[in-house]
Amino acid sequence: MKLIFVGAVLGLGLALSAHGDVTLKQTTGGKGMGISGNASGVTYIKGNKMRSDVVMGDKTQTMIFDVDAQKLYMFDSRKKQADVWDMATFGAELSKAVDVSGAKASLKSNGQTKQIAGHSTAGYDMEVSMQSAIGGSKDMTMTVTLSGPIWIVKNAPGSADYARFYKAAVEKGFIFSDPRGAKAQPGQAKAMAEMYRQMADIGGIPYATNLQVKMSGSGPMAGLLSKIGSVTMTTTVDSVEVAPLADNLFTPPAGYKLNQKK
Repeated sequence: MKLIFVGAVLGLGLALSAHGDVTLKQTTGGKGMGISGNASGVTYIKGNKMRSDVVMGDKTQTMIFDVDAQKLYMFDSRKKQADVWDMATFGAELSKAVDVSGAKASLKSNGQTKQIAGHSTAGYDMEVSMQSAIGGSKDMTMTVTLSGPIWIVKNAPGSADYARFYKAAVEKGFIFSDPRGAKAQPGQAKAMAEMYRQMADIGGIPYATNLQVKMSGSGPMAGLLSKIGSVTMTTTVDSVEVAPLADNLFTPPAGYKLNQKK
Protein backbone atom coordinates (compact mmCIF):
# COMPACT_ATOMS: atom_id res chain seq x y z
CA MET A 1 0.00 0.00 0.00
CA LYS A 2 1.35 3.39 -0.94
CA LEU A 3 -0.05 6.55 0.63
CA ILE A 4 1.33 9.93 -0.44
CA PHE A 5 -0.48 11.86 2.22
CA VAL A 6 -0.32 11.72 5.99
CA GLY A 7 -3.35 10.17 7.68
CA ALA A 8 -4.02 13.19 9.79
CA VAL A 9 -7.61 14.24 10.34
CA LEU A 10 -8.69 17.37 8.55
CA GLY A 11 -9.94 18.90 11.80
CA LEU A 12 -10.13 22.57 12.70
CA GLY A 13 -12.46 24.74 14.77
CA LEU A 14 -12.81 27.40 17.42
CA ALA A 15 -15.55 25.88 19.53
CA LEU A 16 -14.09 25.32 22.98
CA SER A 17 -12.10 27.62 25.23
CA ALA A 18 -10.50 25.00 27.49
CA HIS A 19 -7.08 23.57 26.61
CA GLY A 20 -6.61 19.81 26.46
CA ASP A 21 -4.57 17.16 24.67
CA VAL A 22 -6.49 15.28 21.99
CA THR A 23 -6.24 11.75 20.57
CA LEU A 24 -8.11 10.95 17.39
CA LYS A 25 -8.41 7.53 15.72
CA GLN A 26 -9.30 7.44 12.05
CA THR A 27 -9.23 5.50 8.81
CA THR A 28 -7.62 7.05 5.73
CA GLY A 29 -7.71 5.90 2.16
CA GLY A 30 -7.45 6.93 -1.44
CA LYS A 31 -7.22 5.95 -5.06
CA GLY A 32 -5.04 7.12 -7.93
CA MET A 33 -1.37 7.93 -8.56
CA GLY A 34 -0.16 4.92 -6.60
CA ILE A 35 -2.65 5.34 -3.75
CA SER A 36 -4.82 2.32 -3.02
CA GLY A 37 -6.69 0.79 -0.10
CA ASN A 38 -7.24 1.97 3.44
CA ALA A 39 -4.98 2.50 6.46
CA SER A 40 -5.75 2.94 10.14
CA GLY A 41 -4.10 5.71 12.09
CA VAL A 42 -3.99 7.78 15.24
CA THR A 43 -3.43 11.54 15.48
CA TYR A 44 -2.27 13.21 18.70
CA ILE A 45 -2.35 16.95 19.44
CA LYS A 46 -0.61 18.66 22.36
CA GLY A 47 -0.34 22.44 22.14
CA ASN A 48 1.61 23.33 19.00
CA LYS A 49 2.73 19.76 18.38
CA MET A 50 1.04 16.99 16.43
CA ARG A 51 1.95 13.33 15.91
CA SER A 52 0.41 11.10 13.26
CA ASP A 53 0.89 7.30 13.26
CA VAL A 54 -0.36 5.48 10.15
CA VAL A 55 -0.20 1.69 9.81
CA MET A 56 0.88 0.71 6.30
CA GLY A 57 1.35 -3.01 5.79
CA ASP A 58 3.88 -4.32 8.32
CA LYS A 59 5.13 -0.92 9.48
CA THR A 60 3.88 2.18 11.23
CA GLN A 61 4.81 5.48 9.58
CA THR A 62 5.15 8.37 12.05
CA MET A 63 5.24 12.10 11.42
CA ILE A 64 5.77 14.63 14.23
CA PHE A 65 5.07 18.33 13.60
CA ASP A 66 6.70 20.76 16.05
CA VAL A 67 5.47 24.21 15.07
CA ASP A 68 7.42 26.21 17.66
CA ALA A 69 10.72 24.52 16.77
CA GLN A 70 9.87 24.62 13.02
CA LYS A 71 10.72 20.92 12.71
CA LEU A 72 9.10 17.93 11.04
CA TYR A 73 10.27 14.42 12.03
CA MET A 74 9.56 11.28 9.98
CA PHE A 75 10.36 7.68 10.88
CA ASP A 76 8.92 4.18 10.71
CA SER A 77 8.71 1.34 13.20
CA ARG A 78 11.30 -0.82 11.41
CA LYS A 79 14.23 1.60 11.63
CA LYS A 80 15.99 3.39 14.50
CA GLN A 81 16.50 6.64 12.65
CA ALA A 82 14.40 9.67 11.83
CA ASP A 83 14.50 12.22 9.02
CA VAL A 84 14.41 15.84 10.24
CA TRP A 85 13.14 18.70 8.09
CA ASP A 86 13.71 22.40 8.83
CA MET A 87 10.26 23.66 7.89
CA ALA A 88 11.22 27.34 7.83
CA THR A 89 13.68 26.67 5.01
CA PHE A 90 11.52 24.06 3.31
CA GLY A 91 8.43 26.27 3.41
CA ALA A 92 10.31 29.16 1.83
CA GLU A 93 11.53 26.93 -1.00
CA LEU A 94 8.09 25.47 -1.62
CA SER A 95 6.53 28.92 -1.81
CA LYS A 96 8.74 29.75 -4.79
CA ALA A 97 6.93 27.10 -6.83
CA VAL A 98 3.39 28.04 -5.81
CA ASP A 99 1.33 31.13 -6.63
CA VAL A 100 -0.41 31.56 -3.27
CA SER A 101 -1.77 34.97 -4.27
CA GLY A 102 -3.82 33.33 -7.01
CA ALA A 103 -5.41 30.75 -4.72
CA LYS A 104 -9.18 30.39 -4.74
CA ALA A 105 -11.09 28.75 -1.90
CA SER A 106 -14.64 28.27 -0.73
CA LEU A 107 -16.32 26.27 2.05
CA LYS A 108 -20.12 26.36 2.00
CA SER A 109 -22.82 24.56 3.93
CA ASN A 110 -24.78 22.13 1.73
CA GLY A 111 -27.63 21.78 4.23
CA GLN A 112 -27.15 18.02 4.66
CA THR A 113 -26.57 15.99 7.83
CA LYS A 114 -25.12 12.55 8.50
CA GLN A 115 -24.49 10.27 11.49
CA ILE A 116 -20.81 9.35 11.87
CA ALA A 117 -19.30 7.49 14.85
CA GLY A 118 -22.40 8.21 16.91
CA HIS A 119 -22.38 11.96 16.21
CA SER A 120 -24.55 14.19 14.07
CA THR A 121 -22.50 15.99 11.44
CA ALA A 122 -23.24 18.97 9.20
CA GLY A 123 -22.22 18.82 5.54
CA TYR A 124 -20.02 21.38 3.77
CA ASP A 125 -18.76 21.53 0.20
CA MET A 126 -15.08 22.43 -0.13
CA GLU A 127 -13.21 23.69 -3.18
CA VAL A 128 -9.63 24.97 -3.21
CA SER A 129 -7.51 25.68 -6.30
CA MET A 130 -3.82 26.55 -6.43
CA GLN A 131 -1.35 27.17 -9.27
CA SER A 132 2.18 25.80 -9.12
CA ALA A 133 5.24 25.54 -11.35
CA ILE A 134 7.05 22.22 -11.63
CA GLY A 135 10.75 22.75 -11.02
CA GLY A 136 10.13 26.49 -10.94
CA SER A 137 9.58 26.57 -14.72
CA LYS A 138 6.84 28.84 -16.03
CA ASP A 139 6.51 26.47 -19.00
CA MET A 140 5.59 23.61 -16.65
CA THR A 141 2.68 25.05 -14.69
CA MET A 142 -0.48 23.36 -13.49
CA THR A 143 -3.55 24.08 -11.41
CA VAL A 144 -4.43 21.75 -8.55
CA THR A 145 -8.05 21.66 -7.36
CA LEU A 146 -9.32 19.95 -4.21
CA SER A 147 -13.08 19.52 -3.99
CA GLY A 148 -15.68 17.44 -2.23
CA PRO A 149 -17.89 17.11 0.86
CA ILE A 150 -16.69 17.49 4.45
CA TRP A 151 -18.81 16.38 7.41
CA ILE A 152 -18.27 18.39 10.61
CA VAL A 153 -19.32 17.75 14.22
CA LYS A 154 -19.87 21.25 15.54
CA ASN A 155 -18.67 22.04 19.06
CA ALA A 156 -16.95 18.65 19.23
CA PRO A 157 -14.62 18.02 22.20
CA GLY A 158 -11.10 19.05 21.23
CA SER A 159 -12.22 21.50 18.53
CA ALA A 160 -10.42 24.51 19.97
CA ASP A 161 -7.19 22.59 20.40
CA TYR A 162 -7.23 21.44 16.78
CA ALA A 163 -7.91 24.99 15.70
CA ARG A 164 -5.01 26.39 17.68
CA PHE A 165 -2.58 23.85 16.30
CA TYR A 166 -3.55 24.08 12.64
CA LYS A 167 -3.81 27.87 12.62
CA ALA A 168 -0.32 28.15 14.15
CA ALA A 169 1.08 25.59 11.70
CA VAL A 170 -0.40 27.22 8.59
CA GLU A 171 0.81 30.65 9.70
CA LYS A 172 4.33 29.20 9.95
CA GLY A 173 4.12 27.76 6.43
CA PHE A 174 3.75 24.11 7.42
CA ILE A 175 2.40 21.47 5.08
CA PHE A 176 0.76 18.26 6.29
CA SER A 177 2.27 15.62 4.03
CA ASP A 178 5.60 13.98 3.27
CA PRO A 179 8.01 16.75 2.15
CA ARG A 180 9.41 14.45 -0.53
CA GLY A 181 5.98 14.18 -2.12
CA ALA A 182 5.40 17.90 -1.63
CA LYS A 183 8.47 18.69 -3.71
CA ALA A 184 6.94 16.75 -6.59
CA GLN A 185 3.44 18.14 -6.01
CA PRO A 186 3.83 21.57 -4.35
CA GLY A 187 0.44 22.79 -5.51
CA GLN A 188 -1.36 19.92 -3.80
CA ALA A 189 0.54 20.42 -0.54
CA LYS A 190 -0.21 24.15 -0.45
CA ALA A 191 -3.83 23.64 -1.47
CA MET A 192 -4.35 21.34 1.50
CA ALA A 193 -2.79 23.89 3.85
CA GLU A 194 -5.17 26.53 2.47
CA MET A 195 -8.03 24.12 3.09
CA TYR A 196 -7.11 23.93 6.78
CA ARG A 197 -7.06 27.72 6.97
CA GLN A 198 -10.50 27.96 5.39
CA MET A 199 -11.93 25.50 7.90
CA ALA A 200 -10.68 27.42 10.96
CA ASP A 201 -13.89 29.40 11.46
CA ILE A 202 -16.37 26.52 11.25
CA GLY A 203 -16.27 25.58 14.95
CA GLY A 204 -15.99 21.79 15.01
CA ILE A 205 -14.04 18.73 13.90
CA PRO A 206 -14.52 17.14 10.46
CA TYR A 207 -15.42 13.50 11.06
CA ALA A 208 -15.33 12.57 7.38
CA THR A 209 -13.90 13.97 4.16
CA ASN A 210 -14.12 12.73 0.59
CA LEU A 211 -11.93 14.90 -1.60
CA GLN A 212 -11.00 14.70 -5.25
CA VAL A 213 -7.67 16.11 -6.41
CA LYS A 214 -7.69 17.23 -10.04
CA MET A 215 -4.74 18.63 -11.97
CA SER A 216 -4.92 20.62 -15.17
CA GLY A 217 -2.44 22.55 -17.26
CA SER A 218 -1.52 23.88 -20.67
CA GLY A 219 1.38 23.51 -23.04
CA PRO A 220 3.78 20.62 -22.31
CA MET A 221 1.91 19.75 -19.11
CA ALA A 222 -1.52 19.27 -20.69
CA GLY A 223 -0.89 15.85 -22.24
CA LEU A 224 0.80 14.43 -19.17
CA LEU A 225 -1.86 15.61 -16.74
CA SER A 226 -4.70 14.30 -18.92
CA LYS A 227 -3.29 10.78 -18.46
CA ILE A 228 -3.02 11.04 -14.68
CA GLY A 229 -6.68 11.68 -13.98
CA SER A 230 -8.08 12.55 -10.56
CA VAL A 231 -6.99 11.33 -7.13
CA THR A 232 -9.44 10.52 -4.33
CA MET A 233 -8.52 11.02 -0.66
CA THR A 234 -10.79 10.01 2.23
CA THR A 235 -10.66 10.28 6.02
CA THR A 236 -13.21 8.91 8.52
CA VAL A 237 -12.96 9.52 12.25
CA ASP A 238 -13.65 6.53 14.52
CA SER A 239 -13.23 8.20 17.91
CA VAL A 240 -11.95 11.34 19.67
CA GLU A 241 -10.61 11.47 23.23
CA VAL A 242 -9.54 14.51 25.26
CA ALA A 243 -6.96 13.48 27.91
CA PRO A 244 -3.35 14.36 28.86
CA LEU A 245 -0.57 13.06 26.60
CA ALA A 246 3.09 12.48 27.53
CA ASP A 247 5.63 15.01 26.20
CA ASN A 248 7.97 12.28 24.89
CA LEU A 249 5.26 11.17 22.46
CA PHE A 250 6.19 14.22 20.35
CA THR A 251 9.91 13.51 19.89
CA PRO A 252 11.75 10.67 18.12
CA PRO A 253 12.52 7.78 20.50
CA ALA A 254 15.76 8.00 22.50
CA GLY A 255 18.73 6.56 20.66
CA TYR A 256 17.39 7.24 17.17
CA LYS A 257 19.84 8.61 14.60
CA LEU A 258 18.61 11.96 13.25
CA ASN A 259 19.14 12.58 9.52
CA GLN A 260 18.94 16.23 8.48
CA LYS A 261 17.02 16.69 5.22
CA LYS A 262 16.64 19.52 2.72
